[in-house]
Amino acid sequence: MRVETYAALAARVLAAPPRLGPVRLVAVDGFAGSGKTTFAARLGAALEAQVVHTDDLLEGWAEPTTFWPRLEAWALAPLRAGQPGRYRRYDWLHEKFGARWREVPVAASLVIEGVSSARAAIRPELTLSVWVAAPKAVRLERGIARDGERLRPQWEAWQGAEESHVAVDHTPERTDLVVDGDPAVPHAPQHAFVTGRRTDQTQSYGLDVAPPESRT
Repeated sequence: MRVETYAALAARVLAAPPRLGPVRLVAVDGFAGSGKTTFAARLGAALEAQVVHTDDLLEGWAEPTTFWPRLEAWALAPLRAGQPGRYRRYDWLHEKFGARWREVPVAASLVIEGVSSARAAIRPELTLSVWVAAPKAVRLERGIARDGERLRPQWEAWQGAEESHVAVDHTPERTDLVVDGDPAVPHAPQHAFVTGRRTDQTQSYGLDVAPPESRT
């Protein structure tokens, strides 16, 4: 494991060629509660890039991967053609999509954050893919602390759905970077992060995942 800065990672992204039309697309993937939202926000700030959260495109506690047709039609397809995209956010309180469209301009880079955001379908067009990892018990504890004990059944079902997707997609093994979402290594979290290790463990998809493979 080692400590890296968001500024250095952002510089590497901006030095790389775009793959989604003129846009350098970064996917920050990982199981719910791993810390990927925090990581995406900090990397997005370093990139001066918009962050799109896939939770905003889900229709409630549906399967965590079902946002994809909306993301593709509303944002990715237009950007691929060099045109601005847009999307509507799901209102989890009122259980419906809001009427307001949020713009996704054509820019040097864009960060998408959420479970399955680095899936096989988009892998060839990603400039950078990140997997944020943390132990399952830690992730569940974070989720219950945020949402309340009454939503434990939804969280447990969600974790099962995530694991089923990853078992097929093998996302952690194919990302460019593994990040420790529950680090014990001293670092300045506002400016830096801790990378994870890649080993032969593939059961919990915590810090240790198999070696990276081709995007294709």
